[in-house]
Amino acid sequence: MSTKYVLDPVDRRRLLKTPAGWLAVGFGSGLTPKAQGTFGSLAAILPWLFLRDLTALAWLGVIVVSFVVGVAACDVAGKILGVDDHRSLVWDEFTGQWIALLPALHGPWWTVVCGFVLFRLFDVWKPWPIAWFDRRVKGGLGVMLDDVIAGMFAAVALLVLVHFFA
Repeated sequence: MSTKYVLDPVDRRRLLKTPAGWLAVGFGSGLTPKAQGTFGSLAAILPWLFLRDLTALAWLGVIVVSFVVGVAACDVAGKILGVDDHRSLVWDEFTGQWIALLPALHGPWWTVVCGFVLFRLFDVWKPWPIAWFDRRVKGGLGVMLDDVIAGMFAAVALLVLVHFFA
């Protein structure tokens, strides 16, 4: 069972044998040797760009489904690895990044860049209550919840930026 940042080949094979594992590692984006969360957040932008024309209401549906499926997938993956929130589990970054980008749906290109940066900032910094949830909630829900809240913080900050600069 791996507590290292990089999965060893045995853990990687065990994880990637399951659809939940594939989803939890963000289709492989969480398997980078460093900056897994950043690579997961970057990877989340690609499907967001393809689906950017969805309405905000449709995006909320995508986010809810992503959250529910992510809780289950990250729970399964965490049990496979024996670690609640291994760094390679980045589906939470996908969901959080999509939340952060809600104000950028119909905005100029710079809003996407700002949404990415703001989400990474809140995800790494973990101001209250993000850190509180990160420390206390375990399992798949714990993996997902702190990033959802970080995404909400980033979305609010991006809304403020868009209000003043767009």
